[in-house]
Amino acid sequence: MTAMSDTLTMTPAQAAELFDLPGPMAERRIVVAMSGGVDSSVVAALAARSGAHVIGITLQLYDYGAATGRKGACCAGDDIADARAVSDRLGIAHYVFDHESAFREDVVEQFADDYLQGRTPVPCIRCNMGPKFTDLLRMARELGADCLATGHYVRRVTGPGGPELHRAHDPARDQSYFLYGTTQEQLDFLRFPLGGLPKAQVRELAEEAGLRNAAKPDSQDICFVPDGDYAKIVRKMRPEGGQAGRIVHAGTGETLGSHKGVIHYTVGQRRGLDIGGQPEPLYVVGIDAEKALVRVGPKRMLAIAEAKLIETNRIGPLPDTQLTAKVRSLSKPVPVAVAGALGDGAQATLHFETAELGVAPGQAAVIYAGDRVVGGGWIDQTVAAHSALGAVTG
Repeated sequence: MTAMSDTLTMTPAQAAELFDLPGPMAERRIVVAMSGGVDSSVVAALAARSGAHVIGITLQLYDYGAATGRKGACCAGDDIADARAVSDRLGIAHYVFDHESAFREDVVEQFADDYLQGRTPVPCIRCNMGPKFTDLLRMARELGADCLATGHYVRRVTGPGGPELHRAHDPARDQSYFLYGTTQEQLDFLRFPLGGLPKAQVRELAEEAGLRNAAKPDSQDICFVPDGDYAKIVRKMRPEGGQAGRIVHAGTGETLGSHKGVIHYTVGQRRGLDIGGQPEPLYVVGIDAEKALVRVGPKRMLAIAEAKLIETNRIGPLPDTQLTAKVRSLSKPVPVAVAGALGDGAQATLHFETAELGVAPGQAAVIYAGDRVVGGGWIDQTVAAHSALGAVTG
C-alpha cells in the first residue's frame, strides 16, 4: 500500500533537506505542530515523505470558532478534526492536548488587560512566546523528538554563530514579525520547512497528498475573536472597559465628543469617532485609559520619533550594520537605531530615522538586519515627533 505522503512530487531527499537533521532520516523523529490548517498539514506530509518517524500535536487553545459556527478560526473544534483527519491519512500518530486554561491566562486575559489600558495588543506573539513554543517544545522533547516543525513562513538559516531566524522568501507570507521572541535555544530545536516555498506550491503539495484541507481558507482573524469584534470579548471579560469618557483634541484640549469606552479605540484609528464637522480628518493619537480620554488629532500627530521597548529579546549577535524595524506585521521595515541593551528582558530605546506613523504602546517592535531577525520588544512608551503630544504611555 502506498502512503499518502509518497504521492508528493518532492523526493524524500528533497523533503529531508527541508528539516536539516543529521544522519539517516529513518532514525529521526519529527514532532509537527498541527493547527488543522493547510500549512501545518503540508509540513506533516513533508516530514512523513522524508522518511522520519512523525508525530502530530495539536493544542486545543480556544474553541470560540466552533461555538460561533464559523470556520477558519485556528483553534476551533473543526480544526482539530482536520488535523486528526490529515494525520490519519498520512498514517502518523496524532495527539491533542487541552491548553485552554493556560491560553486564557497567558494570552486572552493579557489581551483584555491591554485593551483596558488603552494599548494595542498582539496576542499571536504572546501565544508563540507562551503556549505554542514553550509548551510544544517541552512536549516534543518528552516524546524524544529531534526537532519541532511548524507551518510558519520564516526561514531558519545556519550562520557563523549558529541558527538564525530570517524572513520568508515570499514577502506576502512572511511571519517573522510574530516570532521575534524566539530564543536561541528554541531556534536550535525548531524547523520551518515552508519558509522557502510560495503559498501556491504549498497548496499544490496538499492536493498531491490528497489532504482534505488543501483548499481551506487561511485564517484572517485572531483565533479567539473570529468575528473581529474585539470590544465584545474585552467587555465580557472586563466590564469596566465600557466606561464612557471624552474625545478631546490632543493639540487644543477641546472636547469634541464622547465615547462608550476606550476599548473601542486604537492609535491610528479614524473611523467610528463620530466627531464630524472638523476642518481636517482626525485620528486617534493617544489613549489615557485611567482618565477615560481618547485623544485625537491630524495625521501629522501620529508621527513618532522614538519608542521605549521593554521585555526585549535578541537572537544572535547584534551586527554593526544598518538596522530596520517593523511596528506592525504588514508594515515595511524602516531604518532605526537602537540605544541600550537588547535581550534578556532588558529595556531599550528605538530611534526612527524618519518619524514613523501609528506606533502605539502594546505593539511589538521587531528589529532586522537585512532579512535576519535580530530581536525586538514590546512598545511601552512613545515620543511624538510633534511637540504638542509629548510622551504617550499606555
